[in-house]
Amino acid sequence: MIIVSPTHLKLIRKKVGLTQKKISEMLNVSSKTWQQWESGKTQMHEAYYFSLKENLKDELDIDSLILEVNNQTDNESITLRQIEKNGEQLAKDTHVMELAKAKDAKFTFIDLFAGIGGIRQGFERNGGCCVFSSEKDKFAQFTYYSNFGIVPFGDITTLDIDAVPDHDVLCAGFPCQPFSSIGKREGFEHPTQGTMFHEIVRILERKKPSVVFLENVPGIVNHEGGETLDIIIKTLGTLGYKVDYKILNASDFGVPQSRKRFYLVAYLDHTREFTFPKPPMIESNIGDFVEKDIQGYTISKHLQKSYLFKIDDGKPTLIDQQTRGSTKTLVASYHKIQRLTGTFVKDGETGIRLLSENECKALMGFPKDFKIPVSRTQMYRQMGNSVVIPVIEEMAASIVPLLSGK
Repeated sequence: MIIVSPTHLKLIRKKVGLTQKKISEMLNVSSKTWQQWESGKTQMHEAYYFSLKENLKDELDIDSLILEVNNQTDNESITLRQIEKNGEQLAKDTHVMELAKAKDAKFTFIDLFAGIGGIRQGFERNGGCCVFSSEKDKFAQFTYYSNFGIVPFGDITTLDIDAVPDHDVLCAGFPCQPFSSIGKREGFEHPTQGTMFHEIVRILERKKPSVVFLENVPGIVNHEGGETLDIIIKTLGTLGYKVDYKILNASDFGVPQSRKRFYLVAYLDHTREFTFPKPPMIESNIGDFVEKDIQGYTISKHLQKSYLFKIDDGKPTLIDQQTRGSTKTLVASYHKIQRLTGTFVKDGETGIRLLSENECKALMGFPKDFKIPVSRTQMYRQMGNSVVIPVIEEMAASIVPLLSGK
């Protein structure tokens, strides 16, 4: 499906000097329909786009015009303030560029609850092309844009399914919620309604991608006494998907962090068998990634004395360049300096400091050149909420054989 942004439509109309009334008559649609397309309230279907190209081919090369606009947009820097103010329009404009890259891709995927794009990187490294992304948090949207040039769409609960292109794989690291209890309390006909998983179901019902890839915390297996996972599997089953799931630990994939996560793969072609990647069991030592003489991440002497070391119980965990093995799981609330769950570095002006940006990237498998354009607090939140890229990369490699003809 081809997505033409409202910005493009308005420019095309003005280039040929037509009113909204005249151009809508050309396409045999109402003026209101064109107005909704140009305002972004609804999405122009690709059939009307091809009709528009045909009608105007003697006056305007629409494809060249769109490419020129996209190249100009690509050279402009979108700010966080602009995303906060006009995020949905920027999402529509930048997603046109996404689709332009898809025609030569090995396969296509969409990135829901995208965070800062960890899942995206793992699937791109296996030849996939992302054609749609969605993430509600504005700070995460800004980091995503800063690295991929794409502003994700926002609140998925308000998403127009027609705006989602056809795709081969649906990827989502969705929030875990008590499905059946919500359904019973609210009187829903289906137990997933009112949850973020229901938003995934809405897309699956319409688009029917060949494969579904879901990531979550390992606690989902026992969430609500196992009822949550049972509902997920049964719901996917009713949509025709065969389901496999497994818990994998990032520390088995060469990453210096003990981080267990739940991975689910569902696929329509039941003649195929899915095999989870076998962990290479590559050991990685956090000490090899610890930086020296880092400034600005210090924990004050007062906080060390009054909180971190107020009890002589071996807490918190301290690391340096000689530390072997993996660290504890990096959590989104790391910036709150929690003595029982945090890992801190013996370094800095006061002798103890927080993990640096590069150290966090190493824990999550992000490349050093990945841009973090937000505050340190937001950086910790984003990293702690993200996925470990080497694990996703291996998962994506195992998923590719499930894609018929890919």
